[in-house]
Amino acid sequence: MTAEGFLEGRRLQMARGVLLQCIMGGYPAAKFYGSDDGDLALVADPSMIHPLPWSDEPRAWAICDADELTGESSNLSTRGQLKKVIARYAALGLAPVVATELEFFVFAPNTDPNQPFRPPVGLDGRREDGQSAFSVSSNNGLRPFFSEVYKCMAALGLPRDTFMHEMGVSQFEINLLHGDPLLLADQTFLFKHLLKEVALKHGLTVVCMAKPLAHTPGSSMHIHQSIVEIGSGKNVFSDEKGQPTAMFRHFIGGQQAGMAEFTALFAPNVNSYQRLCHPFASPNNACWSHDNRAAGLRIPASSPVARRVENRLPGADANPYLAIAASLAAGLHGIEHELEPTEAIQGEFEVPDNLSLPCTLHAALERLKRSQLAMELFGKEFIEGYIASKTLELTSFFDEITPWERRVLAAQA
Repeated sequence: MTAEGFLEGRRLQMARGVLLQCIMGGYPAAKFYGSDDGDLALVADPSMIHPLPWSDEPRAWAICDADELTGESSNLSTRGQLKKVIARYAALGLAPVVATELEFFVFAPNTDPNQPFRPPVGLDGRREDGQSAFSVSSNNGLRPFFSEVYKCMAALGLPRDTFMHEMGVSQFEINLLHGDPLLLADQTFLFKHLLKEVALKHGLTVVCMAKPLAHTPGSSMHIHQSIVEIGSGKNVFSDEKGQPTAMFRHFIGGQQAGMAEFTALFAPNVNSYQRLCHPFASPNNACWSHDNRAAGLRIPASSPVARRVENRLPGADANPYLAIAASLAAGLHGIEHELEPTEAIQGEFEVPDNLSLPCTLHAALERLKRSQLAMELFGKEFIEGYIASKTLELTSFFDEITPWERRVLAAQA
């Protein structure tokens, strides 16, 4: 909208159904968002209004809450769902703290989706060949792009912890500083938009698919989680002697209880399961471990004050609001019901059947459909609407025949 209209406080409204729009642009049946498809109010968060530094003309971005016209948050809003989870912690005198690690690929423009992505030509005139993982000079060929990314992050107040080249060809990772879950979700959302916009200015394409290249590691969005007491700021996962607390165990128990049922919330696309079923440090299990990257739930090596649980299941394609909400809600469920986790695993291990996760979007949606826990934590309206939207996407995928099928199966008798 115009700056004048925004500053005048003009209300921006949007049809409820837009919150269930699928990625191809269509909508599930109107019964999932109200047969009248009435309006929601988009209410800007005053702390999340940012002039966009990459724009050639003055423009600003305002992250909004989607509220019913009666004033309460819409049940279909993922940002609203996260705010409700945070409020449930606050009612117990607790505040969750999270950090996200986002991986992404930088590619040359891909005008033909039938062709694989390719790394861009760098300043040295070459395309990366996959030998630059964790190299100190690995992004030098893309220095103009990354220089603008850093400047735009600073202009938007997005603090960054570490930035590195990851295992994949032209794959990178940023670690955002830990903080309030809503703030981190907003920052992750804004950062992904920033990446794509700056890339376009430099003739590049940034891809946040979970698995854009075959035979190459996928892109994750690991979520680091701890809980502190409101007021004291004390990490409740560690006691006065620096040892793990019962609340720490219960949080892990809740994560394990919800992981399989919430897989479709952490891995929302068909492509998500390409990453999980070909794991390069992308575990598709609900095991937990001390500093073992093969476990879906990893306890990083840290001091007692920084004791935390890392959920390694979500991919870079996950909705940050929904993934953080689902992970924290599962942990809180464990605390409230004093759930005990399984024994920690170390080294090489076989995943027990009860800790395995769905390995296709269809299986994950069927598991979510049967989940009483999901209905309890997120409400019937949201879960049924989410499943309806994702089922449309899955159906669209099955409407196409892939190159593999034509190449391999056409010659079969």
